[in-house]
Amino acid sequence: MSSHLPVPLRLGDKAPYFKGLMGVDGRSYTLNTFDDERILVMIFIANRCPTARVYTERMKAIQSDYGDRGVQIIAINSDSSYLYSLESLPEMAKIANERGFNFPYLKDEDQAVGKSYGAWVTLHAFVFDQERRLRYRGRIDDSREESDVTVHDLRDALDDLLEGRQVKVPETRPFACFIEYV
Repeated sequence: MSSHLPVPLRLGDKAPYFKGLMGVDGRSYTLNTFDDERILVMIFIANRCPTARVYTERMKAIQSDYGDRGVQIIAINSDSSYLYSLESLPEMAKIANERGFNFPYLKDEDQAVGKSYGAWVTLHAFVFDQERRLRYRGRIDDSREESDVTVHDLRDALDDLLEGRQVKVPETRPFACFIEYV
């Protein structure tokens, strides 16, 4: 693993543009693909990470609960497929199908997106408003074990934004598996 982590975007920063990220659906995505969405939630995940695995149902539920209100989750895999064959696009497609993802799952093959956003772990969430300014950065909630969750950080941030409020807690510390930058 790299000896240092990338510097995360600051709150209020514009989302760095990206293009050419292949999705498990065979489409190529850019940041502009999501222009019609009111709020964009980027969550960095990896197939190899057991924490990301247990969060699948929570991520799907957030997309289901907020999708009709203009919220779009996109999952991005910035882990190295050179180091981990499980992180290749074909393996990602298999996992997305098995787990029934209801959101795009994109491969950041050269890790440029993960680095430019400053993603540290494979459950690092970034929430952008309509102008694609960063309004929340951090964890989805406060416990790997769903039965132990007491704070729904990502849902709270989405509720604040959808109600036109400032996000009350705009930053939390994410947890899970470190992204292996090469």
